Amino acid sequence: MSAKRTNRESRRCALQALFQFDMSEGSDHELVRSTLVESPGSEEDHVHGFNLATLAWEFRDEADAVFAPMAPEWPANRQPPIDRNLLRLAYYEIVVAEVPAKIVMNEAVELAKEFGTDRSPAFVNAMLDRMWKARGVPNPGPGEGR
Repeated sequence: MSAKRTNRESRRCALQALFQFDMSEGSDHELVRSTLVESPGSEEDHVHGFNLATLAWEFRDEADAVFAPMAPEWPANRQPPIDRNLLRLAYYEIVVAEVPAKIVMNEAVELAKEFGTDRSPAFVNAMLDRMWKARGVPNPGPGEGR
């Protein structure tokens, strides 16, 4: 992935692509990439978002396994698809790409507000907070991006 800083438009594209991968597993990646043309943002945002989604998709099983014990009543297959894919995206960015957690957590909650259910922002925030605490790293703190 490029060194480009991920912005909201890139994350929107990543979420859109992840959603499509999730809804039709084994979907044609080129077909998914072509659907991003109409998304907000620049062509660079679309490319960066697609690349981000592809990488996050590779780590989906790992992400799902990390979140499973944090909400046993809401395994990945019972979560709304937007929530599930926001968690996967955030997991990838925080754990694998090592993007600062406070940025990723804030962006995930904002996208949950935009695309999820009424309960999505609280659920996504709680799950990411639990993941953060389980990693044994000091909490990003209130008002620092969440």
